[in-house]
Amino acid sequence: MIIQERPPPFDKYMQPEPPVSPEQANLRLWVERLAIPRHIVANARNNRHVADVLATAFEALDLVVSRQGIYGNVVALPRRCEGQRVTFVSAHYDSVPHCPGADDNASGLAVMLECARMIQQQDPRAPVGFVAFNAEEDGLLGSRDFVERGLVELPCRLGTTHVLEMLGYRSAHDAPPSRPPLWWMPKSVRAQDYVALLGMGPSNKIVGRARKLQVSPNLRVLTAKTLAIAHKLAPDITRSDHMAYWERDVPATLWTDTGDFRNPNYHRASDTPSTLDYDFMTEITALVHAVVLDEAAH
Repeated sequence: MIIQERPPPFDKYMQPEPPVSPEQANLRLWVERLAIPRHIVANARNNRHVADVLATAFEALDLVVSRQGIYGNVVALPRRCEGQRVTFVSAHYDSVPHCPGADDNASGLAVMLECARMIQQQDPRAPVGFVAFNAEEDGLLGSRDFVERGLVELPCRLGTTHVLEMLGYRSAHDAPPSRPPLWWMPKSVRAQDYVALLGMGPSNKIVGRARKLQVSPNLRVLTAKTLAIAHKLAPDITRSDHMAYWERDVPATLWTDTGDFRNPNYHRASDTPSTLDYDFMTEITALVHAVVLDEAAH
């Protein structure tokens, strides 16, 4: 007699991969496309190529695209926005020399582009614009030129600008804690698995409203309302394009995974698309989208 045992279910050995949402797939595709060395001088050809890719993507969404200033910032405005107050989403598109810059800052670009697609699909008349800054890695040259010279050229009034700076790296819950970006942060938030949202002065109210929005329930969000003195107490928070706004008391927020405080690949050749957490980015995209539309509606 031959006794055969029925094999266990297939899924005992192999669990199927969870389905990937269209938003997550889009984010990954954008990071993979944009994560090439693109420093404004050292990788000038790639830098111009990425600017062209961004302009084409915004034009495909029926936004009005222009190049601003000597650094080639890419500005995308909603149609018929003259005289309206427009909320902006921004991210820098350059990298440090010879670095693919997947987290810094292809991740911010990808979230910006996916937010633009979602907004244009949901409400193409929403007063939301987009700016991709160049030369962030060289002293915030692009954003400072935009704030000093580009704002006055806009046909619209300026709302808050949401600066997206490194949004793709999330450490495991059991990763060792590291030095936090703000020295007064309690030990309970030193696990490197959150997105930080910082405001200053006029933009603090946006940070407050963001905490109340019931989206991205699995996303851990750290919010901080700061005053003008904060950058003197914590100079690390001055190192992205939001600072060009804060220096002139123009409303802006910073969204970040805290970059060099968390990501061991920061400014290295190992900052590649395979190191990023696309579930994390999808959750952040949903929250940025909700915050921006909430502000545009007020």
